[in-house]
Amino acid sequence: MTSKNGSYTYEQAGVSIESGNALVKAIGPLVKATARAGADGEIGGFGGFFDPKAAGYEDPLLVAANDGVGTKLKLAIDHDRHDSVGIDLVAMCVNDLIVQGAEPLFFLDYFATGKLENGIAERVIAGIADGCKQAGCALIGGETAEMPGMYAKGDYDLAGFCVGAVERGEQLTGDKVAAGDVLLGLASSGVHSNGYSLVRRLAEDKGWKLDRPALFDNERLLIDALIEPTRIYVASLLPAIRAGRIHALAHITGGGLLENIPRVLPKGLHATVDADSWAQPGLIAFLQAQGNIEPAEMARTFNCGVGMVLAVAEREVEGLTADLESAGETVLRIGSIGEGERGCTVRGSQATWAAREDWSATHNA
Repeated sequence: MTSKNGSYTYEQAGVSIESGNALVKAIGPLVKATARAGADGEIGGFGGFFDPKAAGYEDPLLVAANDGVGTKLKLAIDHDRHDSVGIDLVAMCVNDLIVQGAEPLFFLDYFATGKLENGIAERVIAGIADGCKQAGCALIGGETAEMPGMYAKGDYDLAGFCVGAVERGEQLTGDKVAAGDVLLGLASSGVHSNGYSLVRRLAEDKGWKLDRPALFDNERLLIDALIEPTRIYVASLLPAIRAGRIHALAHITGGGLLENIPRVLPKGLHATVDADSWAQPGLIAFLQAQGNIEPAEMARTFNCGVGMVLAVAEREVEGLTADLESAGETVLRIGSIGEGERGCTVRGSQATWAAREDWSATHNA
């Protein structure tokens, strides 16, 4: 639609510069709240500065990670749960950095939608700022793109990019892992941000009432259990990493326990995970029962209650468990490292993960 003199405007094409400016103004205080040593600039420029020396690093290696939230976003959009998916976005990036021994330093986000409306972007970015505060990294910039015709009404997409640092020689590469090491698991907060295409398929096929109490927890709505944000493990793990007490870390994302643990093992070592050693959370058991999912498929699809796996020397187990529990983590002893083909075996007894008989699943890298 044009004016009387035939002059076009950007707003008539569906893009509101005023809405974008208002959003930048609204999120200013959220961004400022994430400031940390090394990052104290204002947003609104063409880029963000970070000073590693001001952050206390002498000879840092920089480590970068980027990720999204996946189809968990669709649940958030369909059920007006926009406030915590930003935490998921940060978590997926910073948890990938911490497994390499790197402290997350700064974060940038990308928010894209057809039309900025109803303060949704501000709610999402507030979640991103919350995640950054949990991880101790600064939100130093980002991009908000309003693109008419690219997205269905109400839809949006998110991407995150994070840079961390580790002093040269202190990075975790898996080369310290040895036969006899113990595998410790840190409990997840839920499904985290992987497997939601299957979750949404189950919800549709089984006709779940997401706005009603969950069968496994009548104190919570099912949608709230499903949307629970990914746990951020940075603050609890960083002291132990810097003290050299952890040989390797695996962030349990797509591919589950079965495929993620081998990624941090050197050749000639095999991880064995004993599924009998911890109780499957109610939400995960519910998903398995609803989908009649075989244990092996669970082990490569969901985190099954373990969001982060540590490989540590036996002598460190007791002290590290105590320290991590003091930091708020639930620590599970889930297996061990032995000699063999590089890979992972997850196994359980009859009835573990609803199995009809003893079972095992192996993935060799």
